[in-house]
Amino acid sequence: MIEDTLIFKSLRPLILASASPRRSAFLQAIGLDCTVLPPPDAAEPEPLPGENPVLYVLRAAQAKACAVLSNFPVSDSSVSDLAPVAIAADTIVVLDGKILGKPGDPDRAYAMLSSLAGKTHTVITGCVIAAPSPPGKSPVLHTLSVQSQVSMWDAPQELLRAYANSDESLDKAGAYAAQGAGVVLVRSINGSWSNVVGLPLAELVEALLRMRIIIPDAPQPI
Repeated sequence: MIEDTLIFKSLRPLILASASPRRSAFLQAIGLDCTVLPPPDAAEPEPLPGENPVLYVLRAAQAKACAVLSNFPVSDSSVSDLAPVAIAADTIVVLDGKILGKPGDPDRAYAMLSSLAGKTHTVITGCVIAAPSPPGKSPVLHTLSVQSQVSMWDAPQELLRAYANSDESLDKAGAYAAQGAGVVLVRSINGSWSNVVGLPLAELVEALLRMRIIIPDAPQPI
């Protein structure tokens, strides 16, 4: 994980609509303090049959953001620019067009890892930046998605079983954590590493800067 380097400051209160400590650590490390407010589990939808993976992660991220923003109603459009901004993300692993979720138990984790071994798969994160709107209006949303290609070596079954039996694999999409012990299974990453971890930081920062939600924390010239 990156070390703290405070190079940004926010112009509006930020809410991270996620329980992920990795996403929170990424933002804190660059100086963006967020109120962490995980959405209820019921807010995250299941993929629809045949649903495009990119459309699904964006739909899931939007559902999380809107669930959190419902706690922050705005009564007057004149103060909407001072209202908090929610950041939500959803990350999935896709192999041969199939979405691999979180395994939940060692046997399913082992099956997922076995299917990934020796192959290249895609990690997709959908992000939504959302601001509350006055009653009767929809939240203002900005969406983005990022894809990375992850190649795994053909690890022996004993190693896959050992990792599947670890707590680390059970709550991760695709049953592995590239930022943890699961890195031993990864041969290479083509694309954003932070996206594989769960938050495409460069693309998110680019959007927040463009929207004037954050600015670089640089000294003003004399």
